[in-house]
Amino acid sequence: MRHTEVERELELELILSPEHSVPVPARLSYRSDDPYAVHIAFHIDSGHPVTWTFARDLLVEGVFRPCGGGDVRVWPTKADGRAFVLMALSSPDGDALLQAPVPQVSAWLERTLRTVPPGAEGGRLGLDEALDQLLAR
Repeated sequence: MRHTEVERELELELILSPEHSVPVPARLSYRSDDPYAVHIAFHIDSGHPVTWTFARDLLVEGVFRPCGGGDVRVWPTKADGRAFVLMALSSPDGDALLQAPVPQVSAWLERTLRTVPPGAEGGRLGLDEALDQLLAR
């Protein structure tokens, strides 16, 4: 089965306080061979990007309404007449609140949903082929 990758470079804002944020270059990526997940790589001042992986459905829903719990929470907001999606990420190493422009995130999400429509993810995992190979032995 042929796999597709959908990527988008964009600049997020790391919210440090209500008055202060810093830009963080990031890459959104989606792979049809990992159809339930999205990956966000943050390019910070280190040799390797910091990558977070979580459910595509969480980001899709978070563009419209608050969702998530635990390590990843996502919700929409508006500032200066512009729409943003906020992502609160928590790990043992610390917490981060990031803001991304909704139009850019939504356009990228639409491309992922055209690549693997909702409900079709299970068919992209290759489980039937793997089971056939296992049973053929």
